[in-house]
Amino acid sequence: MGNVIAEQARSGTPGTDASLWQGTTEHVPVPGRIVKIAQLTPNEKYFAVRLERPAPLAYCPGQFVELWVPLVGEAPISISSPPDGTDTFEMAIRRVGNVTRALHQMHEGGTVGIRGPYGHGFPVDELKGNDLVLVAGGIGYAPLRSLLKYMLRHRSDYGRVILVYGARSPQDFLFYDELQSMVRDGQAEIQLTIDRPAAGWSGHVGVVTTLLTDLRIRVPRTYVVVCGPPIMYKFVILVLDRYRLPPERVLLSLERRMECGVGKCGHCQMNSQYVCKSGPVFAYRAIRHLPEAFM
Repeated sequence: MGNVIAEQARSGTPGTDASLWQGTTEHVPVPGRIVKIAQLTPNEKYFAVRLERPAPLAYCPGQFVELWVPLVGEAPISISSPPDGTDTFEMAIRRVGNVTRALHQMHEGGTVGIRGPYGHGFPVDELKGNDLVLVAGGIGYAPLRSLLKYMLRHRSDYGRVILVYGARSPQDFLFYDELQSMVRDGQAEIQLTIDRPAAGWSGHVGVVTTLLTDLRIRVPRTYVVVCGPPIMYKFVILVLDRYRLPPERVLLSLERRMECGVGKCGHCQMNSQYVCKSGPVFAYRAIRHLPEAFM
């Protein structure tokens, strides 16, 4: 790996020569080629990556990878696409730190390093035969998109599929055109809301929990899956308590707490739980006694 870094430093074009990479282990990334980039919002971009090896990435909805930008560092990133056997996978990535800022400056054809996938994703088999309510806030839709599109590919296995998605403004919705297409095609029930009124927006205004109060859900056969900012979890759970939804039927993705992927750095630890190893998806029953999960 040292030779890779030295060569990239000499060339001034980090991440462009996949032939320099050496194999893979749990701790060593494999090269991935960026095959497509698109601007999703002012702060988020879409990246499609193809691994430079014969086998595609094998993963389930809700898992994540460690993405390495040569000469900069690595960061945990949720996978946004459903597993479909193709040789590419997709990510929606916000520009928030050194790694993601460097990634946002890269171009199609560039090479990044990929470790993983890691963690336990959404229990798609357990969810079969049930109604699903997906509750997303902001960038939290990124990992939920993988689950939503998986369920739509296997539509007959699931009951009602409802997405409740809140963002700060209309410009902050991820994959907005795709969501509108799903609505037109009747693929899923989708309710969108923004935090405060905005010019040209005729939809719902208010925090995402205001959309949950009027949902007509069948409690015995409904799961609710939540991903968003920490403050959102507390209020979503308060609303769900009114429905008397069993805590094992509320699934929370703590993707924001992911770190090294292998539970060695300790930064993801919540009491006895390591998010990288036991999560990032947890049933509310398993973590409701851990206040740090909601901070």
